This record gives sequence, structure tokens and C-alpha cells, in this order.
Amino acid sequence: MLLSSSPRTLAVLASGQGTNFEALARASQRLELGGRIALLVSDRADAPALERARRLGIETLTLPCGRFRTRIEDERPWVEALRQRGIEVLLLAGFMRRLHEPLLEAYADRILNIHPSLLPAFPGLHAIGQALEHGVKVTGCTVHLVDGALDGGPILAQAAVEVRGDDTLESLSSRVHEAEHRLYPWTVRRFLEVPWWREGRALRFDQPSGVAP
Repeated sequence: MLLSSSPRTLAVLASGQGTNFEALARASQRLELGGRIALLVSDRADAPALERARRLGIETLTLPCGRFRTRIEDERPWVEALRQRGIEVLLLAGFMRRLHEPLLEAYADRILNIHPSLLPAFPGLHAIGQALEHGVKVTGCTVHLVDGALDGGPILAQAAVEVRGDDTLESLSSRVHEAEHRLYPWTVRRFLEVPWWREGRALRFDQPSGVAP
């Protein structure tokens, strides 16, 4: 499957600081993303990511979530807002709510997420802290397609990060986030520009990936 040979119109969904959003946006502005980020959507009116988007000249939108803490109560207004703006692909970047119907159906195989662990290890919250607590020697980050499972969609790319003996949560988080900022734009471009297909739970690409950044 190849989404298109022409650049796609993308939206980023973020709840927090927006550092991954900014890495994606700057890659888009350098024409290194395979698509154009046209919109940042947040579930929080006070998310710092919104100010980053305004500085970069990208439209921002805060949409209502309803009464639930971990999900959007009614996703239909979100789908309508995205479709009105011609959004074709969604990139989750620190978006702290799980997606359900109808967003997953409306954007089937067109929603990507980045997670700060080498999935399937340490899904869910506090993945970097979990890696430290378990004493692993290597952790990292994963870009995957989003489906109904928690951090369980097909894996697109991963980058490893060494866990050092003197690491704190802050020092390890810093290196994992640096890896994320390199891996996510690279993976998005490959996903949009290189034909791929499913083989069981895995995604296969027509061209060798080379070495991920």
C-alpha cells in the first residue's frame, strides 16, 4: 500500500510540551517529511504544544473531550473537524487519550504514534521509568500504527538507547526523547513515500530501510 505519490496533508495530536510535534513540523518545513503538517490538535487548551505551533505558523485547534479522563467521549466532532481541513494522516505526539470509533475507522492505517520504549516492552504510561525499574540495559522508542490495542499496533520502526549505570529518569528521558525526534520524522517520510504491505502483524516495505537515525 502507498498512500499517494503526492505530499499528504497531516495533523498532529498532542497533549503536552510538543517537542515531538516541533521535530515533525520542522522536518515538514524542510520538505523532509513526505507531507505537510497543516494542523495541531490538542485536548488541552493550556498545552504548551499549542504555542509551539503558533510560533511555527501552524493552525491550532482545541476540541472538547467530554467527561472521560483517558478517552474522547464523542469522537465524531473530531472526525468532522479533521475532514473539513482535508487531513489525510494523523500523527500522535504525546497525545494522552486512547482513540476508539469512529476515529480509528475514519483513519484506518493512517494514524501513527511514537512510544518511549522498545515495544512490546513497557506499553502504557511511564515507560522510561518502567525500563529503569526493571534494570534493562537497552530501551528506546517505537513508531507504530494505531489500532484498538494499547500501544499494540504494527511496528514501523524502532531506535535503541543504551541504559547507563548512572542514569536517572531525567538523563535517560533526555536521550530517549532525542532518539524520538530523529526517528519519528524519518519513519513518517518512509511510511508516506515507500510502498508497504502487511504480513501477519508486521509491516513490510518495498525498499530496505537502511539504518534508522
